[in-house]
Amino acid sequence: MLYERIPIKEYELIANDFNPVEFDAEKWVKTAKAAGMKYIVFTAKHHDGFAMYDSQCSDYNIVKRTPFRRDPIKELAEACRKEGIALGIYYSLGRDWHDPDVPTNWPVKGGRSNLWDYPDEDKKDLAAYLERKAKPQIKELLTNYGDIAMFWFDTYELVNKKQSKEIQDLILSIQPNCLINRRIGNGYGHYAIVEQQLVGKIRLSPWEACLTMGKNWGYNKFDTTYKTPEMIVRNFVDIVSKGGNLLLNVGPTGKGNFPAQSGPIFEKLDAWMKVNGEAIYGTRPWRVFGENIVETDPVSEEKKAFHDAEFDGTPKDNTPDIRYTRKGNTVYIFARSIQHPRFILKSLSPSDGIERMTLLGSTEKVSWKHTEGGLEVSLPRLVQTDVPVYVVKVKLKDKGQPK
Repeated sequence: MLYERIPIKEYELIANDFNPVEFDAEKWVKTAKAAGMKYIVFTAKHHDGFAMYDSQCSDYNIVKRTPFRRDPIKELAEACRKEGIALGIYYSLGRDWHDPDVPTNWPVKGGRSNLWDYPDEDKKDLAAYLERKAKPQIKELLTNYGDIAMFWFDTYELVNKKQSKEIQDLILSIQPNCLINRRIGNGYGHYAIVEQQLVGKIRLSPWEACLTMGKNWGYNKFDTTYKTPEMIVRNFVDIVSKGGNLLLNVGPTGKGNFPAQSGPIFEKLDAWMKVNGEAIYGTRPWRVFGENIVETDPVSEEKKAFHDAEFDGTPKDNTPDIRYTRKGNTVYIFARSIQHPRFILKSLSPSDGIERMTLLGSTEKVSWKHTEGGLEVSLPRLVQTDVPVYVVKVKLKDKGQPK
């Protein structure tokens, strides 16, 4: 809508044909749960201003404007309660191309505004939009669907500090336990967001990385270049080793299905988490997040041209290396994309007091010895897999518990 400058009257006609008849909330939630996910975040309203639920304060929504006439959030909330998955809500806060009162300032004044329908940026009254639409919709979402685990805001743009605080206060007055991401703006919110990239160090304050499976956030039929399951798991492990959560994006088709390319990713995540989940859940960063190991040259993923690629700052090669997490007296070693079962670590020393090592998913022996070059670890014969990220569980003696 923005790039093609599609007028509202023309863009609205899309709703007449929007009929995601194959949407199955229970299937969505079960797919997420099987892949090891503990929560989902659904887009209630994106930048085009269209509500993907039955909003009473704007008839520009999926129930009133489309032949589908169902409320996806209602169905997702019921499925999440049934499956024990937390439900979060995404809401585009400071961009709404359907409303006449939403100015923007990125990357320049009016840079993400609807200037073709509403050309006078100086006449736009952001406070009027917030009171007329944003706050009432936020209230609806928090009162009509049961517990909302988190409110995931995007693009606060010109929302000022007072307005951010008012919105946060509104949310917590209705649902005191609802988490709010820091994209509510102006220093408010409970946790930070890193988008389409990884971080270089451990972060002890709460944060979440949101990454796409393919090139785009929403469904795009031209987007056929998806990350491999190995790269998804590598990124996931890197995020957890540095104290973060992963919010993995999938853009459903217009029929309400997940794209076919996402299937292998969910399937491999499911299999990998069943074996290695204990090294993820309830863990914290160790004293270092990881280290490099000398093994082989990096193997890069094939790079394919794409005519409308979104920014993606995540790594593109699968160099063998190590990541760590910890849980009490246990340290987990993630050997990422290793080619050989023997490697040397610099971060574990004799003073750590290693009691035993085991390879998750295997009953075969893991041996180790301290050498002048470091801790030499020898794994059993590596099982060939599409996700060669192996996890060694290291039990330390009490004196070796990380601080």
